[in-house]
Amino acid sequence: MINKRLLVKNLLAHNDENSFYDKKRKIDISNKEGKAKFLKHICALSNSNPKNNSFIVIGVDDMDNEIKGVPFFDDSKLQNLINAYLENPPIIAYENIPFPHLPDDRVVGLVTIRPQNKLTALKKNIWKYWGGTVFFRDGSISMPKVFKSEVEDINSEIVAAIEKHAKNNIELTLDGVMSFVNERHSDMESNYKVFKEQFVVCWAGNKKINKGQTYYSRVDIELINEHVRLFYSALDEITIAYTTDSFTIVEYVHLGVQDRFKYYPMEEVVIRFRESGTYTIDTRLIFEPPKIDKRTLYHIYNNNNVIFYKLKRKIDLNQGEYKDLYELPNTYLICYLNGFEGAIQKLEEVKPFLKKYKGDIYNRYRETMRILRKVRYN
Repeated sequence: MINKRLLVKNLLAHNDENSFYDKKRKIDISNKEGKAKFLKHICALSNSNPKNNSFIVIGVDDMDNEIKGVPFFDDSKLQNLINAYLENPPIIAYENIPFPHLPDDRVVGLVTIRPQNKLTALKKNIWKYWGGTVFFRDGSISMPKVFKSEVEDINSEIVAAIEKHAKNNIELTLDGVMSFVNERHSDMESNYKVFKEQFVVCWAGNKKINKGQTYYSRVDIELINEHVRLFYSALDEITIAYTTDSFTIVEYVHLGVQDRFKYYPMEEVVIRFRESGTYTIDTRLIFEPPKIDKRTLYHIYNNNNVIFYKLKRKIDLNQGEYKDLYELPNTYLICYLNGFEGAIQKLEEVKPFLKKYKGDIYNRYRETMRILRKVRYN
């Protein structure tokens, strides 16, 4: 099994950006430009490496290779985006890799691209790229090129050597467990479970029992063998269940209006471990949005618009409006889920104004957009 933290270090230490490896400070697939650029790099790396894995490391400074980190990204639907826009799409995996010096809510993103040994091209137009365009890597740049009948295989041995040097061992696994329990989460209850005598899953969180069901908040779950963070959230609550060969997470989101809030099941993630030393992660959206009376929502929607108007014009909010500001992303989302189509544009436009507040208000916005992203992909 490959230790993904070692893999990232090996990529950063021994290779500048090239035809099998790219690095980014961050990616943004919330708009067409960001999606198009991401698809371009996936397409180029897949075509330039038809017989080996390619990688994109996210959260690294381009100039000096300093690891800055990015927020935890749990979007398991990236493959859907790839399949929708690329002909002969590669198989991709996005993994969140924790590093000891980063804050708990920051990781390094690792995108692994597994080609299908076929030419990958844009299936349809997106942003300024035309459908049918074929991208290749020219050194560290992804650019359109005329297709060659056969791509020279120059990277397989290099990539194999890098992956070999990132193999795990017992010492690294034990160190990972001890660090998770005694250093990173010494202030809360931690647990671990070994699957198939090969995989170690650690989890930590604040536990509470409600009507016989155990819930966890401030949750961190990591597959220690590979140094991959499976789940992280400072706000949501989850339930955990496991058998001899599977580990199941059900995520809940806290939504409501006018002090009437409840937890709604959002997503079920099942990790299944096999005797062969492999595992699969299956994700299923189980979210049923709250149904709210239309008259109540009209009042809330108009109140949100007044707050947004004041934010844009730098007008001071009164005490009640400032209290409502925290729930503004949540209530815009509920309005959208109940048929207020204009709420989605408001939710996107309000981002720079909420970002100035940072702290809990902006964190609430980020959580709301994460929920929206999952719903829209499904």
